[in-house]
Amino acid sequence: MIRKYVLYLGLVSVISCTDLNTTPRQSLTPEVAFNDVSGYQSVANSMYNRATSFSYYGQTMMIAPEILADNLRLVANTGRYQGEESNGDRDHIAIWNGVVYGGINDANLIIESIDDESVSGDEQEKAFIKGDAYFMRALFYFDLCRVYGYEPGREVNGFNLGPILRLTPTLVASDADFRSRSTVEEVYQQIESDLLEAIPLVGAVPIGSEGVYYANAGAALTLLARLYLYWNRMEDAEAAATSAMDFLGLRTNGDGLLESGQYVQGFSRAPHPESLFELELRQVDWSSVDGVNNSLNSLVADNEPAAQFIIGASNELMSAYEQGDVRRDCWRETTREGIEGPVYASRKWTGYKGDFLENIPVIRAAELYLIRAEARYQNNPSGAREDINALRSKRGLGPIDNVLSGEALLNRILLERRLEFALEGHRFFDLKRNGRDISKHGEFLEVPYTDYRVLGNLPLAQIQLNENLEQNPGY
Repeated sequence: MIRKYVLYLGLVSVISCTDLNTTPRQSLTPEVAFNDVSGYQSVANSMYNRATSFSYYGQTMMIAPEILADNLRLVANTGRYQGEESNGDRDHIAIWNGVVYGGINDANLIIESIDDESVSGDEQEKAFIKGDAYFMRALFYFDLCRVYGYEPGREVNGFNLGPILRLTPTLVASDADFRSRSTVEEVYQQIESDLLEAIPLVGAVPIGSEGVYYANAGAALTLLARLYLYWNRMEDAEAAATSAMDFLGLRTNGDGLLESGQYVQGFSRAPHPESLFELELRQVDWSSVDGVNNSLNSLVADNEPAAQFIIGASNELMSAYEQGDVRRDCWRETTREGIEGPVYASRKWTGYKGDFLENIPVIRAAELYLIRAEARYQNNPSGAREDINALRSKRGLGPIDNVLSGEALLNRILLERRLEFALEGHRFFDLKRNGRDISKHGEFLEVPYTDYRVLGNLPLAQIQLNENLEQNPGY
């Protein structure tokens, strides 16, 4: 076992293909061996820490989907996110890298060998770590699919490829084979399987408790419901969302959601009171310089004196809020030299833990109401309206028109998602999975759904290295 781990640590020196990259973060050290459960816990820690990287949920996965769509705009020219704002060629969400595939490799290692008889430790703890691995592998692959592939049924010109699918760990050089991409449908089937494996292993935790820093059944059920929504399996999405809500003790009256007067403050609490899954960031995870240069807080808020504040809310987003909507209070009106009129800085990412540091809620309870509303809008519009109104009642708003149905109801649901999850990394994907064009900056910029820029480009170095790897169309 110890020699196996040494090989795992040393493999990065002989492999340059990023989807095989196994570089460990600081929580993995050469002293750790795979002969007891503590070694696997270290690998699980590595897996979670990768997700907090600035090139993933620590920044990119939260900002890029918002500025690629119509929720954000640049308010200062530093060279960052300029291409994404203008939807430039090859300016997309770049997560085909060692962070995401390294996390997948961590998960594969745990799933393959934690049940070995030679691994000592508490069986319940081993089962939980294995459930962690199933959940995180599902999340990693789901993100790769939605960045680099079309959702099933929404393919353009029949293109259906997703990421490379690897289910066994890369431990030695002989494992480093070059593979073709799987279809999105094949990867979705694997994600579904992983989440169903995770649910009985990880157990239940209360909403907003410290247990949400790890995989848990409520989060896994919600991610499963999200998967079905993207898959256009609406009955399954409704059933999974309902199961999650029943499991978490939620009803149709807004249970599990903050009262309107607490909404903004909720984003300055650890964990967020609505969190079902949250990435915990600690001071040891980065230096103060990292925070100033790369944190969400520094890029989208206007903390004095050191925040960069280069990205604010778009005019289209601000005009979409109704009077009395507390979600609008997550933006602070200010000014920026060289820009006419007000600009709006985020109050969601406040750096409340110090040095621009904060946790990142990845899945919140509000999503369950909106997943179920969307899953119901065609066959159960009254149920969809109930779910929307439950959310709105907690956001300082009255009910929607009680005869709203069809496409108008879907548009209302997508608008609620836009307002609820602004700067949480959903907007681009909500447009993409519904086959919607992107229109922004007063319709100055239009990106049709059929445009090749809707999919991310695979790194050129990977295409050159792996002859089996097919680039996305148009690149």
